[in-house]
Amino acid sequence: MTEIYWLEQTERDVPANNDWLSQSEAARINSMRFAKRRGDWRLGRWTAKLAITAYKKLSVDLQTLRDIEIHAAPSGAPEVYLAGQPADIAISLSHRGGIAMCAVALSSVALGCDLEVIEPRSASFAEDYFTAEEKEFVARARAGDRSRLLALLWSGKESALKALRVGLRLDTRSVVVSVDDGEQNRAEENQTVDGNLTLAQGANGWLPLHIRCSSDQIFHGWWQSTQDLVRTLVAAPPPVPPILLEP
Repeated sequence: MTEIYWLEQTERDVPANNDWLSQSEAARINSMRFAKRRGDWRLGRWTAKLAITAYKKLSVDLQTLRDIEIHAAPSGAPEVYLAGQPADIAISLSHRGGIAMCAVALSSVALGCDLEVIEPRSASFAEDYFTAEEKEFVARARAGDRSRLLALLWSGKESALKALRVGLRLDTRSVVVSVDDGEQNRAEENQTVDGNLTLAQGANGWLPLHIRCSSDQIFHGWWQSTQDLVRTLVAAPPPVPPILLEP
């Protein structure tokens, strides 16, 4: 089984200055016009650099952080360079609402991760982006859980499309996300706190996820829901439950 690792950071964790960025990264951020875009980019880069130092067991000093760069492949997928050389690791990045997530694994692993906010979505959302199988799954759920399930299915799709290195250029209905109804029901029965559903069941709070692609590619992964967020991580070969990195 494949080991995958993950780390999250918030906007509050990012240093105020940019001395941890490489020269080319500093030039890039200075070219960004909009504050939100700069903030999201800095948060993603900070989270990725910390995740990589923890995964590679590197010291967290300014020179090490500057030596880590994330370049975009022709597909747009992130690729890691250490001191100007391609690194033997794969990463996936996601950020939502001032939180960033980075997943890390060996370079041979097809890897994707995603963060989604649990929020009301229009009826047309499922019609436009989900398969008949996924819409049926949501329809079977309790009304109070549907926003969370919509976020879960969408997040799983995003993770799989990242692992395929195509992103949203591919029709979201070409990947079908499924979870074990039994696992779902047991978690719902046992993990309701103050009227809010949280999931602490499964390995380290993660529950299994499966994604079938129209290309016949199969991804296995894990999902977790805490407060108003859903996290998903998928990989091929199949991964063990995600391992939290200590920065």
